[in-house]
Amino acid sequence: MSATQTYTVPGSVQRARADKALAMGHPEHSRSVLARAFDAGRVTLRGAPLERSSTVHAGDVLEFSFPDVVRSELRAVDIPLEILFEDRSMLAVDKPAGMVVHPGAGTREDTLVHALLAHCAGSLSGIGGVERPGIVHRLDRETSGVMVVAKTDAAHRELARQFAERTVVKEYLALVSGVPRLMSGTIQKPIGRNVRHRHKMAVVEEGHGGRASWTDWQLVERFGDLAALVSCTLHTGRTHQIRVHMAFLGHPLLGDSAYGWKANSRMRRDPGRVMLHSARIRLSHPRTGKPMDLRAPLPADFRAQIKALKAG
Repeated sequence: MSATQTYTVPGSVQRARADKALAMGHPEHSRSVLARAFDAGRVTLRGAPLERSSTVHAGDVLEFSFPDVVRSELRAVDIPLEILFEDRSMLAVDKPAGMVVHPGAGTREDTLVHALLAHCAGSLSGIGGVERPGIVHRLDRETSGVMVVAKTDAAHRELARQFAERTVVKEYLALVSGVPRLMSGTIQKPIGRNVRHRHKMAVVEEGHGGRASWTDWQLVERFGDLAALVSCTLHTGRTHQIRVHMAFLGHPLLGDSAYGWKANSRMRRDPGRVMLHSARIRLSHPRTGKPMDLRAPLPADFRAQIKALKAG
């Protein structure tokens, strides 16, 4: 466990949430690291542990320390990875469709984390926790394409900051059912849990528990009236955001039966998965600040689906 530190809430803060006050005073620590300190009961006021949501006032003296980082019990597995970029701070991989990002209920030793543990040989950031070393953001199992991974804690904090502040540009390609009437558009609809199916998300009314979500989309190519290729730029990163927003427009992604896609006898090729690909991520290098433009080419199954649609 780290040494105990103290933080005095400044006079300019009349009252604030404990986690926000501590984060303001110690910007060198990531939100996830501070959250673990709260969850472990390591943040106290006058000897009493504080919750993240506890209220603190000007002059309060908080004492805090960080629990030891537990070494991962996960086994490194030598799984081939398509590396788009790598240096001592970070790497970018082209995640294949079908690969789960991190271990969870029902997963085997074939996740991206298992592969990263072997590839990086101990040089992954520990901020993500035991089960998610190096993971700054995620892609669904069936989504292919660019993912960035932190190799140092400093890189993790900086990349997480860029994602949180929405300075990262994330561009996806998706094959959707039908053809949008417009050439482009913007969807700004809150997304929350589907009240009937808790494993799914849905567009919800303002004030009903959803989180602000923003997707820009642009029509790239039509395939008759059967389907279309669209480019989607995310300004937020909600679970299933593109899938939910495009379904809301009446154009669910090919293969996405969870959000309304239905097989069509006119389609020569079964999609086999949700047709979504993380094509491009633009961000600043976490150590040098240099602009980075990371791209992943369309995978074979996506190209084959487009070829079949053109032939149809």
